[in-house]
Formats: sequence, C-alpha cells, structure tokens
Amino acid sequence: MSALPTIDLVSQSLGLAPEHVVCYGRDKAKIALEALPAGGPRGRLILVSAITPTPAGEGKTTVSIGLAQGLRRTGRSVALALRQPSMGPVFGRKGGATGGGKSSLTPAESINLHFNGDFHAITAAHNLLASAIDNQLFLGSSRLAPEGVTWKRVMDMNDRALRRVAVGSKGCERASGFDITAASEVMAVFCLAESRADLRARLNRMVVGFTAEGDPVTAEEFRVTGAMMAILRDALAPNLVQSVEGVPAFVHGGPFANIAHGCNSVLATRMALGYADFAVTEAGFAFDLGGEKFFHIKCRQSGLAPAVIVLVATVRALKMHGGSALSELTRPDVAALERGLENLAAHAASAAQFRRPVVVAINQFGTDHEDELAAVHQFCRAHGLRCATANVFGEGGEGAIALADLVAEAAAEPVEALPFLYALEDAVEDKLHAIATRIYGADGVVLTPEARERLALLSRHGFDQLPLCMAKTQNSLSDQASLLGRPRGFTITVRDFELAAGAGFLVALTGTMMRMPALPKVPAAERIEVLDDGTIVGLMA
Repeated sequence: MSALPTIDLVSQSLGLAPEHVVCYGRDKAKIALEALPAGGPRGRLILVSAITPTPAGEGKTTVSIGLAQGLRRTGRSVALALRQPSMGPVFGRKGGATGGGKSSLTPAESINLHFNGDFHAITAAHNLLASAIDNQLFLGSSRLAPEGVTWKRVMDMNDRALRRVAVGSKGCERASGFDITAASEVMAVFCLAESRADLRARLNRMVVGFTAEGDPVTAEEFRVTGAMMAILRDALAPNLVQSVEGVPAFVHGGPFANIAHGCNSVLATRMALGYADFAVTEAGFAFDLGGEKFFHIKCRQSGLAPAVIVLVATVRALKMHGGSALSELTRPDVAALERGLENLAAHAASAAQFRRPVVVAINQFGTDHEDELAAVHQFCRAHGLRCATANVFGEGGEGAIALADLVAEAAAEPVEALPFLYALEDAVEDKLHAIATRIYGADGVVLTPEARERLALLSRHGFDQLPLCMAKTQNSLSDQASLLGRPRGFTITVRDFELAAGAGFLVALTGTMMRMPALPKVPAAERIEVLDDGTIVGLMA
C-alpha cells in the first residue's frame, strides 16, 4: 500500500479551507466549526447498524469503514462520521475500536487512547460541575437537598468499585458514585449540540438534582457553565483522520448505545454531509439500541435523516443466535444459522418501520462456508432485502464493491418524510410500549413502584414530554442478556428513570444495566505493551 497523504492533504481533498484546519501533528486535525457549510447537506446519509452482538463479533465499525472505502473505489465521493472509542472498553472487554484489518482508521493508537483530549475535556467539565455542587452544599448556599443530588462524577475507565461511593464532609456526607464518561450527560449534550450557543444552553438546563420540595435544580444555578465551555471549547471542533485507504473520517464523541444514545456528534455528521456525496455513519450496538435512538433522538432533534439503513450480520454470530457454542463456530452448521436468522429478521422488520431501504451486509470471516453464506442470501431474497457479502477485513474497499453498489442504488430511491413510532406528547407508558413491542418484540412493559414514583416526580415538571433513551442490555432483544436469537413471550421491566434535560431525553433503566461497566476476568489491558522503540502492541488484538 502506498504512503497515505498527510492530514492537511486529506482536508484539501474535501475542500476544507486551510484556515479551518488545525493539525495535531501530520495525521490528525481539528476542524473549526466555521467550516460547517451553509445551505443544508450536500450528501446522502448512510446509517450502519447490526444484529444483536455476540462474543463472535459483528464488526459494525469495520464494515462502515470498508463500505466507505468501497464507495470511494467505485468513484464516489465519501466521508465517514464515527464515534470515538472510550478507553474503558479499550482496556476492558472489547479492545481497540477503530475497525480491523484492511478496513480500519489511522492513527489507531491515538484514536483509541487520548485522541486530541476530547474525552478528558468532557470528564473535566462534568467533574467541575460536580465539585461546584458539593462546594455549594458545604457552604449552605444551594437550594439542593443533599439527598436530592443526582449528578455523579465520571471517569473514562471501567471500575466497578466506583459505582457507589460516599462523598462530602462536615455534615454534608451523602451517597454518590461514578459513571463512565461515555454515560455523562455532558457527553450527550456535546454530541447533540449544533453550535457553541446550543452547547451552552444545553449545559445550563441540565438538571443536577431536586430540592426537598421536589423542584428541579439546573446546572445554571452553579455559575460554572462558562468555565465548562472553556474546557470544552477545543473539544467541540470535530476531529479529522482517515482510513487506511485514505477515506476522510470525522471521528467525534462517543456515547454508548446501551446506556446513552450511541451516536457520534451531530457536528461531525454535518461536516461529513457537507463535504461529500455520501456520509457513512453508525449507531452503537444493534438496531434495537443505537438504531432506534438514532431516529428517535438524533434525527428527531437535528432533522437529519438517512437515505439507507445497512444491517451488519456475520455467519458466526447468526450461528450463535441459533444455538452454536463459540467453540463450534468454525464447523459448518446451516441449521443453527437458519435458526439464528430470526434475529436478523427481527432487526430488519424494526428498521423497515422507518421507511428506508434496508441492505444486509454479511461481514465475511475466513471460516465462513459457502453453503452458510448462500443460506443468508436466500433468506434475504425471500424477505425482499438487498444483500451483499463483504470481505472488508481481508480485502478492504475491494471487498466492499458489491455492497457499495447496492447501497448507492438504494440511496438513489426517493424516501418519504421520516416517521416516528411515538409522539412526544404520548404518555411515557405508551412510548415505552411502542419501543418494547415494535422494536424488541416484547409483549409489554412493567414499571416497578420505584420507577412509577420517579416518573410521577418528573412528570410534574413536564419532563414526560421528552423522547426516551432506553438503557438495556446489548446482548439480547429482551432485557435479559441470556436470551439470544428472537425471544418471544417476554416483558420489559423498567426499574427507574434518569433525567437528561440538557440532552433532551428521559433515560429508562431496564434490567440490571449499570452506567459504570466493570472489567472482565481477563481485561484487554493485560495484552497491551509498549516496545523499547515506543511502538504500542496488543491494542487491536
């Protein structure tokens, strides 16, 4: 492969003005907000989602990058808009999250670690507000009741020991805890903000707790929004990098889709749409999580709308959904795969409700058997779905040409105005029912007494008019991680609600979801090392 261009040349290829590009070395840059083009998007937006994830891996980011490289190889103008990795999963269960093989981003080490300091800025801004809250509690100058504080602290690392901590001193002691930075409301408002002014307004209206009488207290009352803006000033500018084949990539923001809304920043998406004919983006985890939130939160607030939905599936994952064990995946098993196709069918049916063409991308592994691939194609033909096998890991853009052509063909079709599955004025119980029955395939929703009590408090102040952000396991369509495939005959249990007034949504906590992940038995951090010459190894293993 020939040497990649420096990042200033990548920016020039997009048509970005030099005065809007701030290079961080030779391989990455920040793009000033002033570069946002006026007059609406130039390109068409492609949303990449997936089936329910399994330990076998689906490779949604790898396919997103490979698809963009395939579009470029077929002579089309394209840019990526992707999320930044969180260091928690990088050192925890997932490892690096910049794609893989010949469909990856570069410089992978920088993107997976500190990447221009964005996550650190979000962490610092969030914790500055937490410090200001505790300072006013100590001084007795806040309307907040200590037991009414809902604003925790955050860090960009998995650490189960910090889920519950005691904070405060001299009569102000209270129970609190840490969330991971990706779950911070500052991260959510950062990714949904349209401008500096919008970011300031969203930060101001974040609710950090309640008075003894049950009235909400906003961040604005603590008078540190200006300081938070100062911390976030440089971070708000989208980052520009490239794929290993030179496709420009705006990589910015990183909320998780199982506990937050799971999409990269609106600003990065608008940059990609403004400087290319196709913008390829993704939403976290499967369509039931990131996909649903992409439409009901990101699109609803921003007015963005994709032209095509791509669903990523693998033979390996489909066999796991059909009952195969991880150790059995290299053996052909068409019967298990056909049972697992029910999971793909569920996500395809959910996606179709948003009235966009759906394309299935089979992310090919070297152990896939021809009869298994043929079974997936036959299933897609029977269900009226476009489908392409894509060897993006092994062949890069060359392995995605068929997929790229299908996506471009689908993107040329006219689409209607984007429908939503619920109205904002619907009762929260009705919104929950719509998502649970029409996206998850559940029979209904059950609210615990604690959830009903919290909802009554939030409804008193009009927060029941917000869209929902479901916090649910990514490992199942249900709220029980062990139920693979397409479970039936289940209900969703909502145990509590959390308010994200600045981000503009209400979080419904289901099952046992935690907003601070834990390290696995063997964390990915154990395989990472730095050689004597400074080379980092093991990050992407």
